[in-house]
Amino acid sequence: MFRFAAVIASMFLLAGASVACGQANSPGEHAQHSETVTASPATPVPSGPVIAIEGMGFGSLGPVAPGTEITIVNNDEVEHSVTSRTKGLFDVHVDGKGRATLKAPQEPGEYAFYCLYHPAMLGTLTVK
Repeated sequence: MFRFAAVIASMFLLAGASVACGQANSPGEHAQHSETVTASPATPVPSGPVIAIEGMGFGSLGPVAPGTEITIVNNDEVEHSVTSRTKGLFDVHVDGKGRATLKAPQEPGEYAFYCLYHPAMLGTLTVK
């Protein structure tokens, strides 16, 4: 019976280890404007606009002015990205429990974005 329990426990450990997220296949895979940032325990609470990532989804963000610096706070354990559907516009990667910043485009408009690692995660950045 002990051997059976050990086999079952090993299967769960192997299954959990195979669910890795946020690993790029090659160093050149991300757009030029990408960065990855991790948080430190002393990271202050952001004072401006924030895109919060939690529960494998993006929180809502109201309209921002052109060129506004937006803080991205990833409350999930896994890495996510805020990647523009317009190739090369913005592509910011944030480690699990990390933070990063994104500068809003200079032109007013609606900018669709998604998570490169989880394509079902969708959002829109409105610049007015």
